[in-house]
Amino acid sequence: MAAFKPGNLPPLSFLQAAPVHEPELDPPFDVVEPARLTAPLVLSSPHSGSVYPARFLASSRLDAATLRRSEDAYVDELFLGGVKAGAPLIRARFPRAYLDLNREPYELDPRMFETRLPSFANTRSVRVAGGLGTVARVVGDSQEIYAHKLRLDEVLARIDGLYKPYHRTLEVLLARAWQKFGMTVLIDCHSMPSVSTCPPGRESERKIKADFVLGDRYGTSCAADLIDLVEHELRSAGYAVFRNKPYAGGFITEHYGDPVNHLHAMQIEINRGLYMDEANLAKAPRFAGIAEDLSRVMGALITHIAAGNTGTARAAAE
Repeated sequence: MAAFKPGNLPPLSFLQAAPVHEPELDPPFDVVEPARLTAPLVLSSPHSGSVYPARFLASSRLDAATLRRSEDAYVDELFLGGVKAGAPLIRARFPRAYLDLNREPYELDPRMFETRLPSFANTRSVRVAGGLGTVARVVGDSQEIYAHKLRLDEVLARIDGLYKPYHRTLEVLLARAWQKFGMTVLIDCHSMPSVSTCPPGRESERKIKADFVLGDRYGTSCAADLIDLVEHELRSAGYAVFRNKPYAGGFITEHYGDPVNHLHAMQIEINRGLYMDEANLAKAPRFAGIAEDLSRVMGALITHIAAGNTGTARAAAE
């Protein structure tokens, strides 16, 4: 998949997902548009989907509750304040356990399939080795998802019908912002377990993570002043913030971030223990407050850009 370059992309109304064989996934994702496009931000929530197709559940050796451990539950809702501030949000309806949008399109594990994979598949990435390719092999503490090997044609249909339309739509949103404002800032929205996973019998090695981890691919995907501002605002609100460790940003941040051409991308990981009960996925009392804090962060970022502090923005067309 070539690096993203904004150009003459079709309007959103012309983008349609390919037919999918799972009736629950119609539509496979949605775009929450602002009342008026006034900000160069684009919010993406690729892992908050919670619609599990019946056929997928039937093919899994795990129950739905176990599968949901890999889900970035409610993250899309936490960032809806960005929409009120004038930016669109795109969010998947299907879960990452079914198809992971934050991977290359064909990061596939040959051990999972009945037949040989095509030559264009990336079978040697670190993510594939860990069981977390475009179609994941495991969730949680390395629990195998599937009871049987997969058919290649069914997985390719997932990629063609779900993955590619999502990314085409994301590209249109980014190009629209870039053309209107002279720049765009992609905020890739994620969550992380409150404690790190570890092999059985080594539970003492679990460590509580920061409240937020910001990823900019070690300074390559986003202008420093933008991610510095986000870190400053979060720390000012009382949160513990790490940068790039243990999450520097995945495929989306790397693929779309191109600061030289005024295309900025940062990943924001939120500690799930802050906003929900990780055992039963119930929202915590602090949920609304965290959403408000994120709204203020997005507002500060938009104000910073509008003031021309990055040297890349131009006033929105009236």
